Amino acid sequence: MGQKLKIAGWVSLGVVAGALTTVSLQTVARGVMSPMPLEEIQQLSAVFGLIKTDYVEPADDKKLITDAISGMVSGLDPHSQYFDKKSFREFQEGTSGKFVGVGIEITQEDGLIRIVSPIEGSPADLAGLKTNDLITKIDDTAVKGLSLNDAVKRMRGEPNTKVVLTILRKDESRSFPVTITRTEIKTQSVKAKMIEPGYGWVRVSQFQERTVDDFVRKVEDLYKQDPNLKGLVLDLRNDPGGLLDAAVAISAAFLQPNVTVVTTDGQLAESKAIFRASPEFYARRGSDPIKSLPAAIKNIPLVVLVNEGSASASEIVSGALQDHKRATIMGAQTFGKGSVQTVRPLGPDTGIKLTTARYYTPSGKSIQAKGIVPDIMVDESAEGDLFAALRTREADLEKHLSSGQGPEVKDEAREKAREAALKRLDEESKKPASERRPPEFGSDKDFQLQQALHQLKGEPVKVSQTKTERPAEKKDEEKTSATDKPESSTDDTKLPATEPKK
Repeated sequence: MGQKLKIAGWVSLGVVAGALTTVSLQTVARGVMSPMPLEEIQQLSAVFGLIKTDYVEPADDKKLITDAISGMVSGLDPHSQYFDKKSFREFQEGTSGKFVGVGIEITQEDGLIRIVSPIEGSPADLAGLKTNDLITKIDDTAVKGLSLNDAVKRMRGEPNTKVVLTILRKDESRSFPVTITRTEIKTQSVKAKMIEPGYGWVRVSQFQERTVDDFVRKVEDLYKQDPNLKGLVLDLRNDPGGLLDAAVAISAAFLQPNVTVVTTDGQLAESKAIFRASPEFYARRGSDPIKSLPAAIKNIPLVVLVNEGSASASEIVSGALQDHKRATIMGAQTFGKGSVQTVRPLGPDTGIKLTTARYYTPSGKSIQAKGIVPDIMVDESAEGDLFAALRTREADLEKHLSSGQGPEVKDEAREKAREAALKRLDEESKKPASERRPPEFGSDKDFQLQQALHQLKGEPVKVSQTKTERPAEKKDEEKTSATDKPESSTDDTKLPATEPKK
């Protein structure tokens, strides 16, 4: 056995060393070579050998290596990820705005899968799934213990096949199965309509490859309906982000030419970049996709609606428009996903999505774990912000990246708000389901949209009496004994905001 282990150990060391040679050469090419941790590499090799010889069942070499890579990457932060063949293909499908699945945006919570939001018009939406529903089983497989990636794989499949999701709906204190037929999801990322004569509403639900073209068509249609628009609401609530070039293009539609939209900073030279409101930073096929927009859009009074679900690319847009004083930002402080992910191919059909930089607004403020603070805080309903404190933010995610602009401060007010929201949730759960469903964005019952309209008209706005800015990070000069207090614990460069440019 000892000889067997020794041989297995040397074989595994050869495998690991071969892989590391490739990484090392790439590292040298980038000019940031550092000594390899040989003792830890030997430990990795030893563990590989022990699994091969001692594990109860034979273990597949390729799976062990890919699992090791996946663990190494996912241990960095919540947004870095290893892509095998299938997940890489699915990732690329997601950036194009179409894929085969049930149509939900998800995250992980206490070992279960939480629905962030159903995609409008998708099978999941039509089946009645709601934001904050928890998925406990996918077909006969318990979700507990599955990675987010594995859960996505099980929910996706071939068109017209069925999947059974077991749903736990906490606010109704019940669990129930839902059978959904998978279909090709073609997400419509832009919606628009006239709220009333002279005032338009444009909603961007995600920044995808088709978003800019869709945005241009929708805005042009609004101007056809009323060439003398008096005001516009850009709705980025619950927009989780997407492609960086799309975010730069939407910002450029409203900003003066060549002003700074966002900057990035990281270790690599290519991660230190400035993105401006100029076609060279967002045009993909040589032509300027926003060139045909009416010139009046550069000066039309503008309100941007954001909330805790506005992240990444939507924070870039709202931050740029705020810093250039081009729009009034209204709603709630955004998610705080201010890190840049770049996709690096590892072969023809595998790769890693790696956090390579942080985002900064034109004035130099880091978005990471902080977000954009609205100019005017507005509750989600006339009764107040009932459950906003229960929503997950970047700063709540385990292993989240700090802003890089000082240590984080514990948000004690939010902890109290969470307790109050939980009590309110318990009370709300006793009401009929029809009374608990929040109004649809863009409807006449959309309280925040109505307040945005008041702002555009110069009428009184019902400002939140409960919302406050989340605690700012202490600047270096304000630090007293940072070493005595542990820091609080808890997706984009030239390539992409969270996805590769194609």
